[in-house]
Amino acid sequence: MILHSDETLDVDVPHGGAMRIHLFRPAVEGRFPGILLFSEIYQVTAPIRRLAAMIAGNGYVVAVPEVYHEYEPAGTVLNYDQAGTDRGNALKIAKPVAAYDADAQAGLTALLDHPACNGRLGTFGVCLGGHLAYRAGLDPRVSAAACFYPTDIHSGTLGEGRSDDSLARMAELKAETLFVWGRQDPHVPYAGRAVIRTRLEEIGASYEWHELNAQHAFLRDEGPRYDPALFLQAMAMTLGFYRRTLG
Repeated sequence: MILHSDETLDVDVPHGGAMRIHLFRPAVEGRFPGILLFSEIYQVTAPIRRLAAMIAGNGYVVAVPEVYHEYEPAGTVLNYDQAGTDRGNALKIAKPVAAYDADAQAGLTALLDHPACNGRLGTFGVCLGGHLAYRAGLDPRVSAAACFYPTDIHSGTLGEGRSDDSLARMAELKAETLFVWGRQDPHVPYAGRAVIRTRLEEIGASYEWHELNAQHAFLRDEGPRYDPALFLQAMAMTLGFYRRTLG
């Protein structure tokens, strides 16, 4: 589908000020499921925009919030270099977990209020965003959460104080989840993945689980870790997952 991909929306987050959301949606009449897509630590980069466009072009309204809106001016994109990485990682543990959750609630509400959204909601995320997509999936309005190589769930180290409750709250999960991992990802080793899967089984979660021979950030179509073949495979899995759970 041809897309509208240059729209932004600034929404108010309680105690967090304005959060800019970048919107991607089919340029045709109709209403579509909404996907809240969370970026990695660099915010809404060119690869994230292309990823959002890929999903939107298959019949979804995709909203991408700027995850560090309290700390950076609207429109800020961190570079894929050491300075950008250091800044993104510093902000990841400066922002309170409650503020991440407030962002998700505001983003989901904005999607529901959008005239092109049909009321069915899913999430998607990579790296930091994979964790945020999972946490957003704890919202009962969400039916499906696609989480790609989510960091910090196994270690409980997201946010201010490096102490999140993501594993503890998993029993609240009503959304069906899709977890996709790279076996060569040093950020979430085998033991960490086992912790998450064991917890999913303990609570009787409805989930898919895929481990691929891939590096961390293998979806990012810039840099040496990008795997085009696995990108296509991952998109096929994601779109099939959304078709089944969101219609």
